[in-house]
Amino acid sequence: MSEKFTIEKDGQIDFYNQFLPRINPTITVDEIIANNNDGVLNGNLIEFKLSVKDLNEVLFQCIKYLSALRIKGTPVPASIVIVDLNSTKSYLYKSENYLEFIEKIYNGGASKNNTGFIGDEPEQIFNYSKSVETENLISVLKENTFTKIHIDENCIVGWAEHYYRIKETARKEDFLGDDKGKHKTIGEIRNPTVFKDYIYAYEGETNVKFNYLMDKLNDTILKKNLGAFYTHPLYAQKAAELVRKAIERVPEGNDYIILDRCAGTGNLESALSDEELKHCIVSTIEYYEYKVLQELIGSKVKAIIPPTETKETFNAGLVNGADALSKEYVENEVVKQYIDNPKCTIILFENPPYAETTSIEHQKSGKGKESSAWKQSYVVTEMKKEVKGTVSNDLGNAFIWSAFKYYLRQNTDSYIVFSPVKYWKAQHLINKKFLDGYAFNRRHFHTNIDACVMCALWSNENSNINEIKINGIDIDEKTNKFRDEIVLPVKQIFNSYSDFYFDKQKYDADKQSSILCNLDGTEYTGNTRRVNPVVNENIIGYLAVYSSGFDNPDLHSSLLTCGRYDGNGFYLRKTNYLEKLPMFAASRYITYNREWTERARIMKSADKAETFFADAKNGKLNNFFLKCLLFTCIEMQNHCRSFTGSDGRFYRNELCLDTTNGETVASKDIKNLKANETEKKILDLYKTLLSHVKETKEYNSELTYGIYQIFAEIDTSFTDEITGKTVYNNIQVHSDLQAMKELCKNYYNSEIVPVLFEYEFLK
Repeated sequence: MSEKFTIEKDGQIDFYNQFLPRINPTITVDEIIANNNDGVLNGNLIEFKLSVKDLNEVLFQCIKYLSALRIKGTPVPASIVIVDLNSTKSYLYKSENYLEFIEKIYNGGASKNNTGFIGDEPEQIFNYSKSVETENLISVLKENTFTKIHIDENCIVGWAEHYYRIKETARKEDFLGDDKGKHKTIGEIRNPTVFKDYIYAYEGETNVKFNYLMDKLNDTILKKNLGAFYTHPLYAQKAAELVRKAIERVPEGNDYIILDRCAGTGNLESALSDEELKHCIVSTIEYYEYKVLQELIGSKVKAIIPPTETKETFNAGLVNGADALSKEYVENEVVKQYIDNPKCTIILFENPPYAETTSIEHQKSGKGKESSAWKQSYVVTEMKKEVKGTVSNDLGNAFIWSAFKYYLRQNTDSYIVFSPVKYWKAQHLINKKFLDGYAFNRRHFHTNIDACVMCALWSNENSNINEIKINGIDIDEKTNKFRDEIVLPVKQIFNSYSDFYFDKQKYDADKQSSILCNLDGTEYTGNTRRVNPVVNENIIGYLAVYSSGFDNPDLHSSLLTCGRYDGNGFYLRKTNYLEKLPMFAASRYITYNREWTERARIMKSADKAETFFADAKNGKLNNFFLKCLLFTCIEMQNHCRSFTGSDGRFYRNELCLDTTNGETVASKDIKNLKANETEKKILDLYKTLLSHVKETKEYNSELTYGIYQIFAEIDTSFTDEITGKTVYNNIQVHSDLQAMKELCKNYYNSEIVPVLFEYEFLK
C-alpha cells in the first residue's frame, strides 16, 4: 500500500478494501461510517488523515466523536485508531484513558478548535506497509470490546432509545427503575444486563437528577410533534395486510410507491417484504430517527428524504427537508415525479402524530405554545382555507388532510393510516370510501392509555357512508399474541349537546353575582372569568359538558353549585334540570367503562334530540330522569358543595339527598322514583353513610353534604410514618363511600347506559 493519496476519501476506501476481507467481509463501508465519523469497526473508532500533523489534535477530534456516540446511546469503542494514509502508519489509543473527556459535551464540528489538548503516548504504532505489523493491526481491528461509560443527563435519552429498540415491550421503569411505585423496580441503569458491557451502574442516591429527562422520555409533546409513536410489530403486520390490499388495487400496467412521511425508525416498514420496500419512500423529521432509518432500511427502499446527509441536514435535532407539513416537502422532486406520473399509483402508509396539542396534557406541561409551532406550517395554513373550526387543532388531521389534498389523485390510490376515529366520526374530515380496517389498543403504542386507534384503508373515491365496521384486536402481553377479533361498529355523529340541549334562554329574574367555582366545587378566586355569574332562586347548579370524546372526562364534565370559571356550560334551573341530567350521566361513561374498545370510539351526540324531546314531553322518560337524578346524587364527579361565598351569600347544594337542614330539590323529586331493589339499597346506604358522617369531628351541621363534599372534607387520611400506608381517620365513612362507588358503577351500567345509547346521548 505505497500509493500516495490526494483525497482522504480515496485512501479511506482503499484502507477498508484492504482490511475488511480479513476482518469481516460481510460489512460494508456504509455500515462502518453510519455515525457521521470515519468509521466504527467492531470496538474501534477509526480516523483517517492524509497526513497527521498533530496527533493530539486528531486524538481530541476522536474523543469528540466518542462523546457524540455516548450521547446517542451507542457503545463507545475501546480503541481509537488514527490512520496516517500517506505514511501507512496507524496509532492506537485506549479510549478508557480519556473517559473524563468523552463524558463532556462539545459544540460545533468535531474537527474544529482542537489545539491545546495533550494526550498520552500511543499504546502502539503500526506501519501497515509491513506484513507483521499489518497482522498486528488486523488483530486490533478484530477486537470487539467497548469502554464503559457513566450514565448522566446528557446521554440517558439516547441510551433509553437504544434500550427500547432492543426490548420493544419494555416500560420506562424497566430502564430507569421505579422506587416509588407499588412494586419496586431496579432498572437497567442501576443493574445493567442488556448494557453490561457498555455502561457502569448508576450509583446516584436517587433518580432526581434525571427528572426532566424522565419527562423527556415520556414527553407526549415530543412524541406527538415528531411522530415518535412506537408501533407494535404485531400491529405493523396487520397494517401490512392492508398495504397488500392496496397493492392489489394497482391497475395493471401501473407502477406504485408506498409513501410514509413520518416513518420514525421504520416500525411500520419492518413488516413489509423486501419487494414492497423497493417501492417505499420514507422520511422522518427527527435527526436521530433519520440516522437509524438510514441504517435499517436505507439500502432497501426506493428513497429516503433527504437521500443523503449533508452539512445542512442536521438542524437542531431535526432534519432539514423532511418536515412533511412544509411547502418544500409538498413540492419535493423525489415524490412529485411519481405524483405527476399517471402510470404510478400512490399508496400512503403512515402512523402520524395524532394528539390534539391544545389538550390538557399539553397545558399541564406548560408547553402548549411550544408544541403548537406546527400550526404555522404551510400545510396547516392551506388546510384552514378549506376546513373550518377546530379540526386543524389536531396534528394528525394535517397529515390526513394533506394526504388527499397533495398526494392521492386517482380512484385506485389508497391511504393506510393509524389515527383515532374522531377525524371521520366527529370531525368529518374526509368523505372517502372505506375498504377495510382494524381497531388497535393504544396501550401497545408505548402509552399507558387503553383506547381505540383505528388503522383504516381508505380509497381515494368519494363516499357518503355514516357507519363502518372495524375488527378490534388486542394483544396478550404475556403470550405476545393477538386476542380474538371482535367486530366494532363506528357511527358518525353530527350534533353536539350545546347545539340542542344546553339552556340558552335569558331569565329576567337573574341577578348579577361575583361567585364562580373551581373544578373541585370551591369558590374561584382567579382572574379567568368566561362566565357572567348570576343568582336566581330557580338556579340549582351549573353543568359543563363539552367535547364529543372522552380524552379528559373529568375536565370535560363538571356539575357545580355556581358557574364554572372557564364556562363551557349553563345554569341548571329547578324547572328543567331533570331533562338535562342525561348529559351529565353520559359524560361519565368512560369512568365506568374503561375497556380499550370504548375510549375514542364511543362519543357523545345529540343526534336523536328530536325523539328525546318528544318522549320527554309525553312523559315516557320521567322515571329515567329520576334514575339519572339518583345517579347524579351518588356520582363522585358531582362537585356541588355547600359553602358561604365571599359575597356573604350561602350557596346550598340542592343536588344531594342530605335533608338534615331541610329538603333539597333532589330529595323532593327523588320521592317520585319507582324504586327497585337496587335503588332501595342505594338510598339505604346513603342514610347509613350520612349517619356515620355526623359522628365525625369534621362534620359541620350547617352544611348540606353531597357525596363529593363528604369525600373531600370528611373522608380524611394521613400516611403512617412507620408503615408508609394510608390511614383513614373515619374508617366507616371511607368504607361506605367505597361501597357506594361500586353500587354506583353497577347501577349506572345496568339502568342508565342502555337508555343513553337508545337516545344517542352516547353513540
